[in-house]
Amino acid sequence: MSINNSAFMFPGQGAQFVGMGKDLAETFPEAMNVFDTADRVMGESLKKICWEGPEDTLRQTVYTQPAIVTHSLAGYKILEKMGLTPSVVAGHSIGEYSALFAAGVLSLEDTMMLVRERGKLMQEAGDRWPGTMSAIIGLPYEEVENICNAVDGVVVIANLNSDSQVVISGEVKAVEAANELAKEKKAKRVMPLTVSAAFHSPLMEEAAELFSEFIDKAVFSDARIPVVMNVTGEYETSAGRIKDLMKKQIRSRVRWLDIMKSMKDGGVKLYCEVGPGKVLSGLVKRFDKDAVVYDLGSAEGIQKFDAEMKVSKS
Repeated sequence: MSINNSAFMFPGQGAQFVGMGKDLAETFPEAMNVFDTADRVMGESLKKICWEGPEDTLRQTVYTQPAIVTHSLAGYKILEKMGLTPSVVAGHSIGEYSALFAAGVLSLEDTMMLVRERGKLMQEAGDRWPGTMSAIIGLPYEEVENICNAVDGVVVIANLNSDSQVVISGEVKAVEAANELAKEKKAKRVMPLTVSAAFHSPLMEEAAELFSEFIDKAVFSDARIPVVMNVTGEYETSAGRIKDLMKKQIRSRVRWLDIMKSMKDGGVKLYCEVGPGKVLSGLVKRFDKDAVVYDLGSAEGIQKFDAEMKVSKS
């Protein structure tokens, strides 16, 4: 059952928690199959790390990224089995790989292979070129752009999440200087993030180049469901175009604000966050007051959503 005017959204790094996805796998065999596939591709028990931790291990990028995607794909496979398909998909940073799987662009095995290698390369890049990230809330993104340009060293906007929520990324001293300048400019909040590297910044350049080789090994198909892409904020269905954009994604800005604008302009009225956390749901609610938003990270949430969809179709 295709859900008219709907989007499935897949979260990015930061949404992980110990115990993630366990209730899905214990309730639905198709979800357990996703975790089993992830264990096989990873060459170790990802489900053990997801379900038992420790939290310090789960926070390591090399595990965080596959964990978030595995949880999201487990949720999507349940929804697919229920016959619930969206009009469009989008994912935030690592969540874009979940979106590509949901759209039929990548197989489950290639999706997990890519997120495994992406996590490794980004963690290695962080070890080689230490960096950090910070969320700046309450300043227009144009002003944050000016702040980044005024600071010595490498610091850029990594995530454009909303009109007034921006994440910056770069060298530690440059990000710290930008944080102080943002406070002087009366930002409502400046929040240093607990991350292992400067994601979506020029410090990821070498990781992006190395990762391109793995992207070339994966089979990309034309999307069955349009994907709104991080790098452009626009709808895409072409396998070749999507592949080219994914080669740029690690070092490029996540244009989530543009993604939300494109989905709204495309007629989306119902948004479902599939996977851990509620970050994207919160951004959509603030962006579009008329949006109907569901959090589908748990077995209970998915079952409730399925029941409501059946009632609305009857």
